[in-house]
Amino acid sequence: MVKLNTKPFTARVVLLDLDGTLIDTAPDLAGAANHVLQKLGRAPAEMPVIRGFIGNGVRELMRRALAIHSDPSEVELDAAMVDFSQYYGEHLLDHSVIYPGVRGTLEALQVQGRELVCITNKAAAFTVPLLQRLDLYDFFGLVLSGDSLPRKKPDPLPLTHTAEHFHQPVGNCLLVGDSRNDTQAARAAGMPIACVTYGYNGDEPVHCLEPDAVLDNMSELLDILA
Repeated sequence: MVKLNTKPFTARVVLLDLDGTLIDTAPDLAGAANHVLQKLGRAPAEMPVIRGFIGNGVRELMRRALAIHSDPSEVELDAAMVDFSQYYGEHLLDHSVIYPGVRGTLEALQVQGRELVCITNKAAAFTVPLLQRLDLYDFFGLVLSGDSLPRKKPDPLPLTHTAEHFHQPVGNCLLVGDSRNDTQAARAAGMPIACVTYGYNGDEPVHCLEPDAVLDNMSELLDILA
């Protein structure tokens, strides 16, 4: 069910978050984090806990997973990230799947002639192969990963960079995300935002973030675009 707080968006450019918005990556992120914890002799973290850690990049996810037991030093975190990165890179798609409605919506947006951007805090080393192996990469005219620019969400830089890249005002773009990181970035950039209800926003319903629109399925995005 679409809940819209304003009139339909023109949005010549549509920016889409990755984890929790386009793809359910939590199972494989949890698998990698728990692989590291197990290797360190620590108890695994439950899936709802790991889901709450997603959104600020895998280093922060791993930091928070380690901190369940004790705050890691940067040296300890560096060592953990070597194991995490190797394992996650080899298990990107063991259980991760595209959310319902995503592929058909991207196809429809492409037919409409809108520019599509994938904007994520995930490192490019994981973002690009994940999109490629799920046959999503070619939908996007621009892919901005967490290490593509000097700052990432919730900083507005990736959003303003995208608007400038396509020579559009930020008001003529729309960000689609699932978390507070996305709404904070959008508000800071002056860009409208729609949030999906099925993503990774911890225990907080996305309605509490006061986005401009709320979507239960990605296909509902087509109903709010002019």
